[in-house]
Amino acid sequence: MAEMGNILTWTLIGECPIPDDVNDLLVEGEEAVAAYKTFRDSAIFTNKRLIVRDAQGFTGKKVEIYSLPYSSIVMWSTENAGRFLDVNAEVELWTRAGHIKINLNKGVDIRKFDKLIAKALL
Repeated sequence: MAEMGNILTWTLIGECPIPDDVNDLLVEGEEAVAAYKTFRDSAIFTNKRLIVRDAQGFTGKKVEIYSLPYSSIVMWSTENAGRFLDVNAEVELWTRAGHIKINLNKGVDIRKFDKLIAKALL
């Protein structure tokens, strides 16, 4: 995760199994739906929010957890990757808290990702 002014930016490398320890973060009635690998950790879609776990420091023992309730997202856009130099697809989320950009590596299906967001919000 990197901060750029008022924009949070995450890069998702590929879909992965839902980590077992995410259950400690879930509230009653919340279920994990999908998970994506980041450079050092993971992003988990639940039926209520997006959880991004960001390991920090040299050892990665310090973990920052971002929790984005779907109710705070007011708009989103998706852009598929180009052919040559533009290899990442992009998702932008406009929320009550600010602007979030998510880069999706080549192995992530942008339309499946878009559908996850649409299903959660609509």
